[in-house]
Amino acid sequence: MSSADVPGLVAVVLVTLVTLAIGTWGLRVSRTTSDFFVASRSVRPGLNASAIGGEYLSAASFLGIAGLLLVGGADMLWYPVGWTAGYLMLLVLVAAPLRRSGAYTLPDFAEARLGSRTVRAACSLLVVGIGWLYLIPQFEGAGITLHAAIGAPEWAGPLVVGAVVLANVTSGGMRSITFVQAFQYWLKLTALLVPAAVLVAVWWGDGRPGSRLADADWSVPVAEGGGLGLYATYSLIIGLFLGTMGLPHVVVRFYTNPDGRAARRTTVVVLALLGVFYLLPPVYAGLGRVYGAGLVDDGSDVLVLELPRLMLNGTGGDVLTGLVTAGAFAAFLSTSSGLAIAVSGVLTQDLTSRWVAERNGVGAFRLAAVVAVVVPVVAALMIRNVGVAESVGLAFAVAASTFCPLLVLGIWWRRLTDVGALAGLAAGGLGAGGAAILTLAGYAPGGWLGAALALPAAWSVPLAGAVMVVVSLATASREPVHARRFLVRLHTPESLAR
Repeated sequence: MSSADVPGLVAVVLVTLVTLAIGTWGLRVSRTTSDFFVASRSVRPGLNASAIGGEYLSAASFLGIAGLLLVGGADMLWYPVGWTAGYLMLLVLVAAPLRRSGAYTLPDFAEARLGSRTVRAACSLLVVGIGWLYLIPQFEGAGITLHAAIGAPEWAGPLVVGAVVLANVTSGGMRSITFVQAFQYWLKLTALLVPAAVLVAVWWGDGRPGSRLADADWSVPVAEGGGLGLYATYSLIIGLFLGTMGLPHVVVRFYTNPDGRAARRTTVVVLALLGVFYLLPPVYAGLGRVYGAGLVDDGSDVLVLELPRLMLNGTGGDVLTGLVTAGAFAAFLSTSSGLAIAVSGVLTQDLTSRWVAERNGVGAFRLAAVVAVVVPVVAALMIRNVGVAESVGLAFAVAASTFCPLLVLGIWWRRLTDVGALAGLAAGGLGAGGAAILTLAGYAPGGWLGAALALPAAWSVPLAGAVMVVVSLATASREPVHARRFLVRLHTPESLAR
């Protein structure tokens, strides 16, 4: 390891130690099973919003967006726009009613709404599948970061991040992770903002800032490529706008709010925090077009990590690289922790013995956390060279094709039945999930078939919604007897209910 790698190594060690220290401190206030699952439903909007920002801004946000913009130009701005606008959809349609449901997890909500253990089991499998699909690019990104920053082998990243996440999650659960993720949002924002300001000043001082970008051809027309390009753009928009409300690690956060009003306030603050953060990756992409054009072919996911040294020689570049390395490492830790919490909660409640979960809830949770982390770590070691942002986009497509129609119809449509929900989950899950598996396996045919598999949301989301509605209407006799009462509970403010 050279002296240039020292700042990156110091950054990784410091982030790890601070993360573990905060998690250990959180253990002092994590005593009950409710603390581990939903932080005893006592997290206030400001803290919760920072924690959501911390876990939501993943490897795809920190590394992937700048790389996509470097390669694809302005067309790729739909990623940050979609990931932010998804919270607007969640605010309008889901946040407050979901908190009033009183559920701990998405499967809890499905069973309470439809009165079906079968639907609950299907939702549990989907939560685990989506969680693991989302965890794989986090661990892959950790390998890329450690390799670029300190020259470590790429297999080291998944192992290190997996070990730290496991230590944090098993020590204090949701209550502990809330403090960790809130800290990590502000660390990630600082780690992008400070280097961006310095690098923009360097670029401006190079002499011809206007003409330097004039020849870079950074802006690519939206939906370039005719019909296929238009389909890809709309499919991406649908998946990102609607996928947020179906992500298990995002939805579980709203169960931690004290009430529905707090859930709405949390979402508004999240929109502001995400909007500020997503202003920064395009800056790195624009500068990358000037100083890092070679990364288009050599690996765009490392742009944020490589750009400081490309623009600044010596200690200055090394220090800035160390700072962005700290932010990237925090991104993997925070998002992986949130996903591990969500998957562990479902594994504990649905895939372990009821007797075990009730008699030793915390112990069962910790055992489930080991499974939740180890499986995607192994998968990340086996699956290589899949773009970080593209992988996360597939997870969004699966979430949009399954939990989005279930939540929207379950909250706003009284006639949804258990059979209709199962049919829709199967249609969306098999459709989008099958496309994701084929894409990750490297199957990439050309033309319309390739576009439909790489970006399935445009057909899988309408398919799932239509199947849920049609089958529910055909099985109207199975409408839950408590449906009207349950919907009144979801839409009645707590002040009126009292």
